[in-house]
Amino acid sequence: MNESQAYQYFVLRAQNIALSHGYEIVNWEETFNNFGNKLSRKTVVHNWLGAGVAEKVVATGLRCIVSNQDKWYLDHLDATWQQFYMNEPLTNITNPNQQKLVLGGEVCMWGEHIDGSDIEQTIWPRAAAAAERLWTPYDNLAKDPRQVTGRLAHFRCLLNQRGVAAAPLAGLGRVAPEEPGSCYTQWLTKHHMNESQAYQYFVLRAQNIALSHGYEIVNWYIF
Repeated sequence: MNESQAYQYFVLRAQNIALSHGYEIVNWEETFNNFGNKLSRKTVVHNWLGAGVAEKVVATGLRCIVSNQDKWYLDHLDATWQQFYMNEPLTNITNPNQQKLVLGGEVCMWGEHIDGSDIEQTIWPRAAAAAERLWTPYDNLAKDPRQVTGRLAHFRCLLNQRGVAAAPLAGLGRVAPEEPGSCYTQWLTKHHMNESQAYQYFVLRAQNIALSHGYEIVNWYIF
């Protein structure tokens, strides 16, 4: 055997073993690209390399999961939340029977460029943009991502409040916030305050909390 033949032998043998135990089988798209006509008809093909594969998969009657790397790989920090939102798994698939063969999509978090210090802001809020794309009927989706910005920013702030280090919406994946960040601005709007009123509110509230615990309070001289 050469390497290509050995690869095909391994995949097909692994498929048969999995099927004999009643398992579902999901293969990366390389197996479809190289010997798709040899795959079990029960195969689910995982599209990851790029666009155009899903439509070829379902045209043969096989099922497909979409997670093309240029749009739905979270470790690609150059992919913005807008790109996550506008990535449509059913692109160029107009036949209703073939559309049913697209089981859904997946955003993938690979570990080459993350650790415990930055994983949350790498995942969120971009994964939420893809989630809305996947669970919303196509006709109800926003045609312009700017229509989504407000509620996604609100969701990002909810995550922050619950201890999840979701990144700001502006810029690329896990970008640093601009000045105080969007949650501060949203808080001002919600409470109908300007920055001076908010500053006073926070200082006086902090004083009351400190005094209730018997602490001395020291303020900067700006009064």
